[in-house]
Amino acid sequence: MSETGQLIKVSTKVDFIEEQSDQYQDRFVFSYTITIENNSNKTMQLMSRSWLITDANGAKVSVEGDGVVGQQPVLQSGQRFRYSSGSIIKTPIGTMEGFYTMKDLQGNLHKVEIPVFSLAVPNILN
Repeated sequence: MSETGQLIKVSTKVDFIEEQSDQYQDRFVFSYTITIENNSNKTMQLMSRSWLITDANGAKVSVEGDGVVGQQPVLQSGQRFRYSSGSIIKTPIGTMEGFYTMKDLQGNLHKVEIPVFSLAVPNILN
């Protein structure tokens, strides 16, 4: 499996969902939106995902599976795909990171790193 570097760009946006969270029950709900941009000259299909979610207590949860939100999108050169999902952790601060496995039309697999991003209740760090 080859690394794609910046040929596939992954960007994230996180929102805290206060109305679904309960600090007294150690339940902190976050939504995140991921944008995947194919800057390569190849058509690529997102085959699977692998996440590592870590809370402030050091508890780690791995999540792996086919595609994202029930899809295995095909991105031609220059195309973007955006989706939203969510995560629930037991602390007001945590992180997510991982990678996607993508396949080109020749059947070669490519590992696309998802840079670490923060899950944090607004103003918790100030």
